[in-house]
Amino acid sequence: MSINKFYRRAGKIKSYLCVGLDSDMAKIPSQFKSKKFPQHSFNRHIIKQTHKFASAFKINSAFYEARGCEGTRELKMTVDYLRKKHPDIYLICDAKRGDIGNTNNGYVSAIFDYFSFDAITVNPYLGREALAPFLARKDKDIFILCRTSNPGAGELQDLKIKKRPLWQLVLKKITTSWNENKNCQAVIGATGIQELKLARSIAPQTTFLVPGVGAQGGEVKEIINAGAGR
Repeated sequence: MSINKFYRRAGKIKSYLCVGLDSDMAKIPSQFKSKKFPQHSFNRHIIKQTHKFASAFKINSAFYEARGCEGTRELKMTVDYLRKKHPDIYLICDAKRGDIGNTNNGYVSAIFDYFSFDAITVNPYLGREALAPFLARKDKDIFILCRTSNPGAGELQDLKIKKRPLWQLVLKKITTSWNENKNCQAVIGATGIQELKLARSIAPQTTFLVPGVGAQGGEVKEIINAGAGR
């Protein structure tokens, strides 16, 4: 299982830290904007400062796709750099994919084979059909959106079905019927501590990707106390 790579690294450095490389061109420092490869140069700077403490890096593909072929090239350069310099660090593509048919096959091939990520975030709204090509990759991990950190998350995720919130039903599928290849993990936001505690009680062995620390309001100590598993 690919997730074992993450736990080997975490055990080695005694850290579960996942560092985001969501390099927005509008926000990166000016000294990097003048570089030939601005996003990649900024990413290398962040990687050099944080790799000693990181068990994973998460890259949001949207910031690179927005720049067309230049951004896509720098996304590939960043992943290749990490593979070469820090091959033991786990790499997550935050793309929130989820479609049907050949569209999904293209996503799977691009993220796992061309870019060589260890894992991807996916959207379960279309059901198992949309997840199947990802789930079939026994050598990779799938982080399924469950209870997210954005303010509007509850609009759908908290809707009650047979007296249980939708997100809990999704989490149950993540731990059972969708997890035949033992490669299902969950995205649980850092801003809902009570939901995080409940999620951990429902899925004690599932790995959680917990976004929302810092600018969105999530506190590290609270998150560790509420969500630590394994």
